[in-house]
Amino acid sequence: MYARPTAWACTSPTGTANITRVVLTLAKASSATTLAKPCVYETRSPRFPNKDRRNFSSSSRRSLKEFFPAPHDNVNIKVTPPAWHHPVYTEQQMRDIKVAHRETRNWQDWIALTMVRLLRFGTDTAMGYSHPTEEAKQKGSWLGLQKIKSWAGPSQMTERKWLIRFLFLESVAGVPGMVAGSIRHLHSLRRLNRDNGWIETLLEEAYNERMHLLTFMKLAEPGWFMKMMIIGAQGVFYNGFFLSYLISPRICHRFVGYLEEEAVLTYTRAIADIEAGKLPKWERLEAPDIAIRYWNMPEGSRTMKDLISYVRADEAKHREV
Repeated sequence: MYARPTAWACTSPTGTANITRVVLTLAKASSATTLAKPCVYETRSPRFPNKDRRNFSSSSRRSLKEFFPAPHDNVNIKVTPPAWHHPVYTEQQMRDIKVAHRETRNWQDWIALTMVRLLRFGTDTAMGYSHPTEEAKQKGSWLGLQKIKSWAGPSQMTERKWLIRFLFLESVAGVPGMVAGSIRHLHSLRRLNRDNGWIETLLEEAYNERMHLLTFMKLAEPGWFMKMMIIGAQGVFYNGFFLSYLISPRICHRFVGYLEEEAVLTYTRAIADIEAGKLPKWERLEAPDIAIRYWNMPEGSRTMKDLISYVRADEAKHREV
């Protein structure tokens, strides 16, 4: 058996002898015939096979790829439990989650609510999101923006539009916890005192939001335009939230509270669309394995609706932070 020669050339006698010994050893191990000329085998890193098939994606089949390939023939890579154990929600607890709103009580709350509404309007416009209710059509929002969008004729939300919105929102939602946790960590180091559990709580929130993003990335791969939008939004939001937290942590925490209210509203409407039969591709779509392991989803409750219910429960809990 002859190995394929490469374009390498060896001029050193010592190097030639070493190469010859290696080739002869390989030939004896594989019971091959005597080689006419010594040569060097090419080593290429094996590609990970794509075992998981996506039942739905916003990307073309040619551009799909496996984001998280499992370790293959590598003893140094081991699967470890997550750093933060996720609480297990009961089905009753997830069903009892309702859309709620905390009324403004002072000027700090008003600033936080105003920023959230402006952020949502910009995000809805960029994502093409339009899901007005009958109540919003009648009375409109504080700027009349919902009425304007209703007059323009909102389009039906599809599975693709929902995934685009989920990916963008979760890529931004993981920023506040990390920013606040890092600032409080440095503050604790400077002051040489404890932070009474705030740092771990905020970092766990950021970790949880990132798990939401990784889960939805198992269903669709963002295109280059979406990735550019995420990079730009993260750069602006991270620096803006960083400076705002240095000025007034109270406003920033209230901002996150109102932001999570909008997240609960978004996921509630997505669940309502699934129950109404408006998203047929998601009726029998099973949750990815990464979601099943993270939330400990029981057998028989692993549909897309169940997945969104778990994510909504997380967002409702983050409202308290």
